[in-house]
Parts: sequence; structure tokens; C-alpha cells
Amino acid sequence: MSKSSNKDRTVFACSACGATSPKWLGRCPSCGGWNSFVEERAEARPRAASNVAGEHLARPIPIGEVPPDGARRISTGLAELDRVLGGGPVLGGVVLLGGDPGIGKSTLLMQALAGMAERGVRALYVTGEESSAQVAMRASRLALPGMDRVLVQATTELEDIERAIADLAPSTIVVDSIQTVRSAALESSAGSVAQLREVGARLVELAKRRGIALFVIGHVTKDGSLAGPKVLEHLVDTVLSFEGDASQGFRVVRASKNRFGPAHEIAVFEMVREGLREVADPSALFLAERPTRAAGSVVLPSAEGTRPLLVEVQALVAPARMGPPRRVSTGIEGSRLAILLAVLDRKAEVHVLDQDVFASVAGGARADERAADLALAVAVVSSLRDRAVSPDLVVFGEVGLAGELRAVPRAGPRLIEARKMGFTKAVLPRGNLAQTTPEERQGLELVGAPTLVDALIAAFE
Repeated sequence: MSKSSNKDRTVFACSACGATSPKWLGRCPSCGGWNSFVEERAEARPRAASNVAGEHLARPIPIGEVPPDGARRISTGLAELDRVLGGGPVLGGVVLLGGDPGIGKSTLLMQALAGMAERGVRALYVTGEESSAQVAMRASRLALPGMDRVLVQATTELEDIERAIADLAPSTIVVDSIQTVRSAALESSAGSVAQLREVGARLVELAKRRGIALFVIGHVTKDGSLAGPKVLEHLVDTVLSFEGDASQGFRVVRASKNRFGPAHEIAVFEMVREGLREVADPSALFLAERPTRAAGSVVLPSAEGTRPLLVEVQALVAPARMGPPRRVSTGIEGSRLAILLAVLDRKAEVHVLDQDVFASVAGGARADERAADLALAVAVVSSLRDRAVSPDLVVFGEVGLAGELRAVPRAGPRLIEARKMGFTKAVLPRGNLAQTTPEERQGLELVGAPTLVDALIAAFE
């Protein structure tokens, strides 16, 4: 192969997982995706080109000699964001934040940078989607203390970012967004699989080597997953998703991966004119407009990460007048709803398979855990019979295919949160009842049910 062809070669990369092939393939052998290979033109370059400012290569040392402050945390000034990160961002850690356009990703991280800058942390905001003037306008609108100390750089070139890091030595950086940044070492356009893989790897390497708390904003696809190769999520230390209904005022930051703290933790914010405001008591927010004694409404004490959270599960059952029965769910997995309807029909003799069933978690929240099974089943039966459950009742538990109730994790914190919000009765799996302590049971009437039928009888007493 000639020297010129070695520098300019064509490969095909999978847009879903980042796997490469010298020729186009109809189906990716790694992830199984169809028609996911796109052509990329890459230029071979020496490995040393990624080294910045002639830094020395890292040498292996005994693990006992690693400095104890090597993973030091800093505070963003936002208690909710610090908690979802496990106590604050880690110097040398990389956080990937994804969310729908306009959800508030840039606003959230700008508030976090301002909070860190106010505490004396040198902060850099890199924008590839807006000009410096546009960033300054948003900062002026938010009127954040400490924002005047944040440095801003408007560029889409990775090499410019590397030079700024070498010159300014910031302790924390926000890159908004990684899909707009490209490296001159590759001929492909910004946002391509090759560029995302290259830019992501070099930014992570910089953050680890220099001890920088790096935040990277990523675009999402129409199904809500992060755009680009899956290798990007493997490279970073923490993956956060910014969720929320555009018609609702609150936003939820959810951690799906965290090497420095608990995963599946959530933080709740409310979008106001001055930016994002923390919600210290999200259970009260989600239950603020709950109708009393309404058929089809049930309260579920969910456990998101380390925080118990009370949400309202709603169901509406109506005759299927046109075509086959419909199953529509919001905030609840659709396949789980279909399974529960089949279990109700065969094991509890509640015949709803010929009915339209609509289910949702009120307020735009989500209930992805199996503990939501019993609450959803009770809500469906309540709507079908047009009979409301007690407003002081909470229910949770996993429903098996045989109609049995299975124990779920963290029953105690769920009950404590329910009591704090004024609820007096709980229907739960019998296995969880045996695990509760007197302190957790205090002030509550607990009914431990072995089967779905027993739970339905207790809920409608």
C-alpha cells in the first residue's frame, strides 16, 4: 500500500455501536443493527499526536501509593445535582449529559459552573452551538453570582480546546456539545462516528491526565437515547439523562451510570424564569394535584436510587369500540402493562383484555421498576370497577406470572416516605412485611399479601 493511501483510508463504522469494517455490511455483527454502517474517511496519525504540551506518559505505581485525594470532589452549589453525581463532580471524572432540545441542559450546567466559580474553581465553558455573545446573554438573564468569573470559548475545533486547556489550566470544563466538535486529524464532518470516537477519547484522556472535572453535553435521538456510538457512554464515568415534559415545569436528572456514586439516582428541578430551581421535596410536587377518591388513581412509593419518591399511577379502562383493544402507556413500560393485563385476566379473573387500557404516571414522572406492578394492577381494577381506593393508601410490589407477589428492594424507606407524606395504610408483598422493622412500621397499617388476588381484596376493603 502506498504512503498516501495509508494516510487516507476509507472505513465503514456502525452508527449504533461504533464497530468498524473495511467494507459496507447490511447488518452490524456486534450489535445486530440493520443498515447502520456509514462511510468514514480517516487519516492515520502517530499515537503521540494526542499528547498535549509534551506531557510525560503515566507510569504504573502500586495501588497503595495512589494519593488519597486523587478523586477529590468539588461542589456545584446545586445540592440536587451534587447528590445525583454521588456528592459532586470528581476531578478527573467525565460526565455525559443528554436530553431533548430545549430541556435545559445548557442552563443546568451554566448554573453548575457559576456555583463552582463562586467557590474559587477555575471554570471554562466551551460552546460549539452558540456564539460567545449568546452565552453571555443567557448568563445575564440568569443573573448568577460567580458567572462573571467563568471563561467562555466559542469553537468547534478540538485542537483549540486542547490549547485553551494547556494555557488556562481550568479545573472544570463544559463542552456544549460534543456533536459539534471535530478534530483536524480526521476529514469526516463533526458528529460522525469517527469524530465522536476520536473527540470523546481525547477529551477523556485530557480530563484524566490533568485532573479536570469535565461535563460533556450530548444530543439524543428521537427515541431518547444518546446519539453516536455506544463507545462514548463506555468512555465516560457518569451518564446523566435530562428528562421532562415540555408542558410541565419540572425536570428530572437521572443517572444511568456512575463510577463514583450510586446509579439510578435522580434529581428534581423546576424550570422558572430565572433558570432551574431545586425541588427539595419531589413527592409533594408530584402529588400536589392528585384527585381524592378518583377511580383509577393509586399512589406508588417508588425508590429511585437512594431516594424514595411518591408518584401517582393512573389508569383508564374504556370499551374498545373500534378495532382491536389499545394499550397506551406513558411513564410505564408498555410490555409490562400487557403482561399485567394478562395476569389479571387469568389469575385474578379481572377480564380487561377486550378493553382499551390507558396508563400513565401523573406529572410526567416515570416508574420503571418492577415495584410499580401492583400499583398499576390496582389502578386498572379501580378504573374498571369505577371504585376508588382509600386516599390514605399506598401500594407496591412485583407481580409474577403465576399471580404471586414478590418482594422488592428498599421497602423500609418507601414506608417511611409514605408516612412522612401523611399516608396511613400500605399494601405490600408478604415477603417485604417480614423484613420491616418496628420503626418502619410505626404509624402505618401494613397488609402483607402473598398473591395479587389478596392484594386487590386488601386495597378495596
